Amino acid sequence: MNRFRLSAVPLAMLLLASPMLANCGAGGAGLAEAHKATGGAVGGSCPDVKDVNAVLAFDFAKEFKINAEAAAKLKAGTAAAIELKAFADKVDADLKIACGGIGKDLGAAEGKDGTDACNLAIRAINDTKAKLGAKAQLGLVIKPPVCTADVNVMADCAGKCDAKLSGGKAKVECEPGKLSGECSGKCEGACEAKAAARCDGECSGSCDAEVKGSCSGNCNGKCDGKQGKTSCAGTCEGKCEGGTVKGECKGKCGGSCQLKAQASCDGSCTGKCSVDFKEPRCTGEVRPPEMSADCKAQCDAHVSGKMECRPAVVGVAISGAADAKAAEQLKGSLEKNMPGVLKVAIGMGERSAKMALNGKAVIEGAQGSVQEIAKTTGHPAEATLIAGRITACVGETFTGAIAAAGSVKANVDVSINVRASASASTR
Repeated sequence: MNRFRLSAVPLAMLLLASPMLANCGAGGAGLAEAHKATGGAVGGSCPDVKDVNAVLAFDFAKEFKINAEAAAKLKAGTAAAIELKAFADKVDADLKIACGGIGKDLGAAEGKDGTDACNLAIRAINDTKAKLGAKAQLGLVIKPPVCTADVNVMADCAGKCDAKLSGGKAKVECEPGKLSGECSGKCEGACEAKAAARCDGECSGSCDAEVKGSCSGNCNGKCDGKQGKTSCAGTCEGKCEGGTVKGECKGKCGGSCQLKAQASCDGSCTGKCSVDFKEPRCTGEVRPPEMSADCKAQCDAHVSGKMECRPAVVGVAISGAADAKAAEQLKGSLEKNMPGVLKVAIGMGERSAKMALNGKAVIEGAQGSVQEIAKTTGHPAEATLIAGRITACVGETFTGAIAAAGSVKANVDVSINVRASASASTR
């Protein structure tokens, strides 16, 4: 019965595609003849396209009676489609929560998806800023999110997808200066300390002593710009109270320290380490070994879906507002929800959009090659039937992934627009 259910949709399409099957009669004699004539390529099972591991374990060559090269292309393209769709759904869900939170706090309607929720959030932000008046000043200080990809995940995926790389041959590299991890030697780059520590460089985060740099809170000292009640629109020299800093910290820095030179790092080092990194992760582009475009698309999407992101820290300062309540609502909502928006706009942004674009091209290529793939069977006369079955098995998966690629691009673009709206002057 399970075999029958899996075959039902493909066979329905094949009945329309083949006069031989259309005239098979109630007894199914034509189906039996087609199954026999194609060596079993018509009437078999489909891969479980809801589970990427099931697709990777599925024997495309045996089930569809196609050659090994064609089977590898079809398998990788199908797996890439599943991975890309799952990643797009996750991005959309995260963005819907973040932008939906802003919209809800500021009185907007609930969006139907991430893009819609963010467009509504932009409108709500602009409407709220209008209530603050022309004299209001808004300052947004951001400690950016950091999203990292596990290079070992890419190596494992590459080895499983491309037969040439199996057996530990998959060497993965990271964009120069973007490799991170625990460094037991000297770190040259940025150090994300486990706890507040001295920073011989630029501190991004909190500082327990005097600072010289930007301050998202109250500058208790000298401000070379306009000093508001809770913000300094310029460089603060003094204590930064109730906010985050970016600049010189004369005490302990809680956050990221951009080191001036090589130094010990009790935490995560990003850049170079005088010894091998422990559990290396990549904050930039993961560069896999040379492999097929289909496998690269699948592994890029797979790695993107498993990225880990340290959330952004957002500090908002508003001065001169005509409506104090509206100012407080805007400040609270942005500080709470913007980290989720910035995860997409900054943390995943360019990398995700590029991955989706490349993945879409590969998936469209696999989708458009179904007829050629089917011709690699040992039964060329029945290639149309086999192509119909392949399409029935994985066609919707390809179509869904192509739409998902567009969703990723749209969500990255709108998240950038939300950031711009939140950062813009009220005037």
